[in-house]
Amino acid sequence: MHAMTRQMLRALSPAAALCGGAVLLGCGSGTKTVTVSSAPPETQTQPSTKATTTPTTTAKSPATSQGTPTGTTRSAPAPAFAQEKAQGASAAAAVAVVQAKGYAPNDTSQYHSNQTLRVLVGRKSDSGDGYAQQAFFFVNGRYIGTDTREPSATLRVISQGDTEVTLGYPLYRRNDPLCCPGGGQATVRFQLNNGRLMPLDAIPPVERSGGLSRH
Repeated sequence: MHAMTRQMLRALSPAAALCGGAVLLGCGSGTKTVTVSSAPPETQTQPSTKATTTPTTTAKSPATSQGTPTGTTRSAPAPAFAQEKAQGASAAAAVAVVQAKGYAPNDTSQYHSNQTLRVLVGRKSDSGDGYAQQAFFFVNGRYIGTDTREPSATLRVISQGDTEVTLGYPLYRRNDPLCCPGGGQATVRFQLNNGRLMPLDAIPPVERSGGLSRH
C-alpha cells in the first residue's frame, strides 16, 4: 500500500510543479493550464522634453522724428560791414529816386537808413542859382512824396527821429532877394502817422504877396 502511494506521488510531482507556476482550471485528468507571464508589462517612459525658454532681448532703436523740428531758429545779426553795405544800397536807391524827379540831393548824409522815416533835400537840377528845393520822404526806403507841391526857395533838415522830421523854411518879405530872406524861419514838423506823412505845423505859403513866404 505504501509502495503504491510513493509511485503515485512521483508521477504527480511534475504536475504539482506545474500547478505551482500556473493558474489551475482543474488539477487531474483533463486539466487545462494557461500560462500567465509573471513579468510586469514594460512601461515606456519618455524623457522629459520640457522646453526651456531663452529670454529674448529686443534692442530699442533710438526714436527718430519724422516731422520738422519745432525748435526756435536763431539768426545772428549781420556783421557791421554787411549792415553798412545795405544802408549804402538803400541810400543810393533814394538818391536815384531824387535824380529821377529832376533834382540833385544837397547832402546824402541826411538820409538815415536806420530810421523808419527818411528824408533827402534836393535842389532842382536845371536851377542855375541853386534855389527851388524840395524835401523827398521815404518810409523804410520806399518813396512816399515831397513836403510840398511847389518847391521852396531853400530849406534844411533841422532834426529827425525814427518817425518824425523837422524842416526849417527861411521866410521872405515881399521885396527880399533870394539870397537874403529877412523874415526869419518857419519850423515845420512832419510825422509819420499810420503810414501817412502829416505836417504838425503850418507850412508857409509859396507866394510873397501875402506877407512872409517861403519863396
